[in-house]
Order: sequence, then structure tokens, then C-alpha cells
Amino acid sequence: MKADTLAKMRGSSPIIMGILNLTEDSFSDGSLYLDKTKAIKRAGEMIQEGASIIDLGAESTRPRSLPVSEEQELARIIPVLEQLKKAYPTVQYSIDTRKSSVAKAALEYGADIINDISALGYDANMVETVAKYPHAKLILMHMQGEPQTMQDDPQYDEVLSDILSFFKQRIDYCITKGITKENIMLDPGIGFGKNLVHNLKLLANLDYFHQLGLPLVLGASRKSFINAINPTDVNQRLEGSLAAAAWAAMQGVEVIRCHDVLSHVKFLQVFAAIGKERISNSISKGA
Repeated sequence: MKADTLAKMRGSSPIIMGILNLTEDSFSDGSLYLDKTKAIKRAGEMIQEGASIIDLGAESTRPRSLPVSEEQELARIIPVLEQLKKAYPTVQYSIDTRKSSVAKAALEYGADIINDISALGYDANMVETVAKYPHAKLILMHMQGEPQTMQDDPQYDEVLSDILSFFKQRIDYCITKGITKENIMLDPGIGFGKNLVHNLKLLANLDYFHQLGLPLVLGASRKSFINAINPTDVNQRLEGSLAAAAWAAMQGVEVIRCHDVLSHVKFLQVFAAIGKERISNSISKGA
């Protein structure tokens, strides 16, 4: 599974990245998996349900959240990662962190991906840390502002072109510091310094970012834009999450980051099967 999971061809069902929040205050499942045993059990469930990647995060980045210490992040992540690597060695593990010290420790314990919501802008040492591990993939996410203030009044000249320019700058920065382009993935950052109009425009035009030639990651699961359209409790947003996943799949997004792994896997399998039949019929008619 691990060999070239991220090299799957566009047009097939996206890879599923299961979210494992080792926090007390994440917007959806804070405090549920602070206990190591519960965290490992949940990761195992997501793997059995079809997650190819498990994304471990120990610092909430929901709106208004505050940073946690390096020591706390390490204490939450490393014991869980160590056990998961032993129990499920063929799965890929992503570490959701902005801190180079946490990234370095996790990579030493066998993490495969660093998922940095600041796109290497928070910690000046992060780029050199990741560059020292040639196997490591890197997710660059776009965020306007900081978690504490990002939803106050986000403004863009034009959200698509502004984020495209941001990605180009960060990709160039990575390459000049020794991170190969082949190791980079991009996340437009749904809900991170965006209002409803921004989020919908991004979701409707995710394929705009394929011009950069890099895999795309979408994290729209249970986010507040769903509530803005159809007011629902945070744990009752599966339908909205699947709608976003459908649009992502249609536009060739490679990785879907989500909470409800089994529902996304089943939905996307059927969605992909229908899509393949549509393509097959189109080819036959063209012939």
C-alpha cells in the first residue's frame, strides 16, 4: 500500500487521510483521543475502514485556538506514532504541526508526511528540518492570518489567484532550500482565513490549482461552511462533507482529509465507479 500511494492517477478515487486529533479542544472531536489507547484504537478503526494515511495532530488550529507547547505536542504525538508504526507499518503517517522540533522527532520515528498549516511560515527552522529527510512529503496549506484571528474579516483581491500566487512563492522557497518539488502537496485551506464565499469558490474551482502540477489535499470535513449553508451540529455534517468530497473527486483532488473515513470510502467508491462508466460510454460513443 505504502509504495506509491500518493502516485495514484487522477480520475480514480482519492486517497483517504483519516484525522486523529490528540487534542482537548479540536472543533469536532477534541478530548476524545487524548488517551493513547483510545487514539491507537481509533487509528486502527480508520485503517480498517480504508484510510491510507493517518494524520496526527496535537495542537488545535480551529478559530480562536491557542498554541500548545513543544513539549506537550511531543508528549501527545510520539508515543502514539511509535505504537502505530509497529502495529500498522504499511500505512503512511502524517504529522500536523508547525514546529520543526516536533517534525524532526516524528520523522525520526518514521513519519512520512509533515502537514504544516503555516506552509513553513511559522517556524524558520522547519524548511531545513524537512529537507534533511529526502523521503518526507510536505503539505503546504494556505492560511490567511493566525488561528486566533483568521476568521475576523478575511479579505482577498481574488481568492483563487491570491492563493495561487502564495503557493508559487512557497514552492519556490522550498525548492531553493532543498525540498524537491516531487515531495510537495498543496492544501487550499478551507476555513482557514476564508468566509463562506471564499470557501465555495475554492471548492468549485479546485482544479484551478492543478496548473502547479502537484497533488492536492482537501480538508473540508465537518467545517463551518457547511453549517453556514445548512445549520447543523458539528458532528452532524456528514452530508455536507460528502458533497465537498464529491466536488473534489470530480476535479481530480488526490487526497481527502476527513473524520468519517468509512462513509467517505464507500461514497467515493460508488462515485468513482459511476464516473468510470461515464468515461467508458463517452469513449465508446466517440469511437
